[in-house]
Amino acid sequence: MRFPRAAGVLLHPTSLPGPHGSGDLGLSSRHFVEWLVVGGQRLWQMLPLGDIGPGNSPYMSPSAFAGNVLLVDLDELRVRGWLDEADLADPPGASLARIDFAAVTPWRMERLARAAQRFQEQATAEERADFEAFQARHAVWLSDYTLFRALDEHFDGRFWCDWDAPLAHRDPAALAAARQAHAPRIAFWAFCQWCFFRQWLALRAYANERGVRIIGDVPIFVAYQSAETWAHPELFELDADGRQTVVAGVPPDLFSATGQHWGNPLYRWPAHAADGYAWWIHRIRHTFELVDIARIDHFRGFAAYWEIPGGETTAINGRWVPGPADALFEAVTRELGDLPIIAEDLGVITPDVDALRRRLGLPGMCVLQFAFGQGDGGQNRYLPHNHEALSVCLTGSHDNDTSAGWWSQQPESVRDQLREYFSVDGLDVAGTLVRAAFASVADTAVVPMQDVLRLGGEHRMNLPGTATGNWSWRFSWSQVGPWPADALRRMVELYGRAGLT
Repeated sequence: MRFPRAAGVLLHPTSLPGPHGSGDLGLSSRHFVEWLVVGGQRLWQMLPLGDIGPGNSPYMSPSAFAGNVLLVDLDELRVRGWLDEADLADPPGASLARIDFAAVTPWRMERLARAAQRFQEQATAEERADFEAFQARHAVWLSDYTLFRALDEHFDGRFWCDWDAPLAHRDPAALAAARQAHAPRIAFWAFCQWCFFRQWLALRAYANERGVRIIGDVPIFVAYQSAETWAHPELFELDADGRQTVVAGVPPDLFSATGQHWGNPLYRWPAHAADGYAWWIHRIRHTFELVDIARIDHFRGFAAYWEIPGGETTAINGRWVPGPADALFEAVTRELGDLPIIAEDLGVITPDVDALRRRLGLPGMCVLQFAFGQGDGGQNRYLPHNHEALSVCLTGSHDNDTSAGWWSQQPESVRDQLREYFSVDGLDVAGTLVRAAFASVADTAVVPMQDVLRLGGEHRMNLPGTATGNWSWRFSWSQVGPWPADALRRMVELYGRAGLT
């Protein structure tokens, strides 16, 4: 599907400024929407909105459907009377440029618990009715999710395959007893999701009313310790005890000489095909209830995926296994129609992956940092003169260093290539790449907020292949000032990217 020529900014909501230790869906998110409008930006791209998992990664969520409860705006709960000023005093890490997850997560969860208790005590009839309606509307996933979270707490985070056998294997009597025994925590997790969905849908409406569309992110895989693997083990490559026999990752590439050992469970694709890909159809439908455009992460995994034996510690000794290819997307299209989907086709992209994307008519991604230093002269597909309209051009993704940080690590040969290609002195490489993205023939241009602000490598969001220190970057409005929005608007006008309404 071709998109109107437009531009946007990549920024996850956790990176927003805010008073409670991490960015959230509060006033700063609306301020950011207004800032995008001033800058002529019609797209806000973000990372997955689901709960975070190991390493605080949004790509290792305990649910493919639940929202990240750490994004809940606590001030909104205060306005409703479920928190008071004293509850929100002295949040940990409020002045830090990075999120201190170890301190912020328990502090925020405790505030959510207080709010849930006060909701139970003093909610209005209208609020209770809305909460009940939310639970009924999302029951198909919420029922398993809330019980999973309660049991995960009860068993101190042990893998679900190590829970008491009747619960691990979902014996109906054991599940019924657990729902009764853990009813208060189940209600708490449902309350948190209700708060997230209420606030998120209000923010999305606020953005849409101002001409800004949301690009969401759909991770191809789910975490092993997730409601989905527990509730639907038949859909994943697990043994009879629910343990992983093979795991997901990617082979050695530009990011890592040993590849990336993600550890996510792989799908049992014949089982998905047997029921018409019903789980995936539900997942994609749910995604488009939250976002306007979906970026499908690791698209190449639908053509073929890297299967790593369960006992390996790196991704080197894996193998390529055919994925569902056209069949999955044809099933989704039959049920949901043509959808605005972006294929994240970075990494080891073979001709079959490119052919699948083209058959489906999906835009791929062009990362400008990958255009230089690869030794293939003018043939590199990421060089601007090789871009195609059916694509999204970025200076870098959430997995890349900032452009300033990337430049600081490049040998002189790469620097010379870039300086000659753009006929620049290299003193503002981030600015050069941002302009190149906007000038590209690609229908869509998206630049990370770090590059808009010309920030160095210490502001990087994620370093693939590392388990700690990621996903915590934040900015402050004092770093912004008036010039970035003005510069973005001038480029939007100069390169004809104002057409998305």
